[in-house]
Amino acid sequence: MKKIIFLVFVTLFTLSASMVFGEDPDKNSVTEKTAVAEETEITMSDEEIDLITLRVEEIRNMDKSDLTADEKSELKKELKDMKKDVKQAGGAIYIGGSTLLLIIILVILLT
Repeated sequence: MKKIIFLVFVTLFTLSASMVFGEDPDKNSVTEKTAVAEETEITMSDEEIDLITLRVEEIRNMDKSDLTADEKSELKKELKDMKKDVKQAGGAIYIGGSTLLLIIILVILLT
């Protein structure tokens, strides 16, 4: 009885995995998506970043108790858009923990 239940579960997991990992052939490939992302990359000058910083400080110092809910949501949306623009312009490189560990081990082994 245990063997039958085990085989039923294995069969269910095996059959469901093929549906989970299936991909729609009509979707764009990964290379096309990255090419579009590279073309739309935003570059900002220091003056534009300073203007955004001043606007953020202006919003922080604002008395928001008199604002309506719609005005507050517009301010939040504006802040999110500015944050996204500055992050895209920053050009930072993020390294995961395992990658960092691998780099450190390679440096130790190669020196």
